[in-house]
Amino acid sequence: MAEARLRIEAAGPLTSLQDAGRPGWRRFGVPPSGPVDRRAYAAAVAATSGHATAIECSLGGMTLVAEGQPLSIAITGAVTAEVDGVEIGGWCAVTLPPGARCRIREAGGNWGYVAVAGLIEAPAWLGSTATHFLAGLGGGRIAAGMSLVVQDARGDLASFTIPQPPEAQPIHVARAILGPQHRFFAPDKLGQLDTARFAASARFDRMGLVLDGPPLPPLRVDMPSEPAVRGALQIDGDGRMSLLTADHQTTGGYPRIAVVIDPDIDRVAQLPAGAPIRLALITAEESVSLTRAAHDATARWLAQVQSQVRPRPPLLAANLVDGVVATR
Repeated sequence: MAEARLRIEAAGPLTSLQDAGRPGWRRFGVPPSGPVDRRAYAAAVAATSGHATAIECSLGGMTLVAEGQPLSIAITGAVTAEVDGVEIGGWCAVTLPPGARCRIREAGGNWGYVAVAGLIEAPAWLGSTATHFLAGLGGGRIAAGMSLVVQDARGDLASFTIPQPPEAQPIHVARAILGPQHRFFAPDKLGQLDTARFAASARFDRMGLVLDGPPLPPLRVDMPSEPAVRGALQIDGDGRMSLLTADHQTTGGYPRIAVVIDPDIDRVAQLPAGAPIRLALITAEESVSLTRAAHDATARWLAQVQSQVRPRPPLLAANLVDGVVATR
């Protein structure tokens, strides 16, 4: 059984191990966690071996050194990378020989992913290696000096460019459904939701992203606790809006004035500081239709990514000469 290792030379403060998340536990106060950008994570996993546990990184990026065996990896999300000083960009699958140093840094967004062709050894909590960041439960945070062990490691996969996901361009208008706690806001504040301009702020973590814009103070904040969901737009006592993401609380908190529809949540979470964003209110029926269509498009795209995964051809089968030049 091939074993490889990734030695962590540097890692930003929000770096952790994540799988697809742990659904079904919210009634016990446990959020699903998992990746903030679910599509980028899924593409990285599809472009390697399909093992679920991957690395999520953010501001500060990370630097990995391959040890033991060659290891094929995939890099996706809002990051770019270089291997031994050679720029390889992002959204790609490459193989790291032993001793190769891969430096990953943020590029045009907040969250990036590294999946490996093998199984990263990581502790599970409630059946998942997804890290709940504040509690530290699950696979765990990643910091400089750590070493990740990869079992069943493969280093024979061909390099390729991973196709961009559907609607890969930065989002400017996020579709949302009014409620469920819009009753705690004055009519004029509700009217600002789809007319005002907002912008992504530099204040974000795995729980959510603060959106700068006109204050939308609630009429009161002493309402009974109600469930919270991913994508909810929560308004604090000063009227500041936050988009709830992977590690959001499951109940309580400040009132939620609206909920961004599922296909747009992670795209908003990727917006860099200062990027403009507007809200467009739609009906629940429109939300269901748009979400189903986006799910089908994502499934087709991931199948396309997976279809490109193949072993490198053996050297004897490779075309080593693509032309002949005769000189005198």
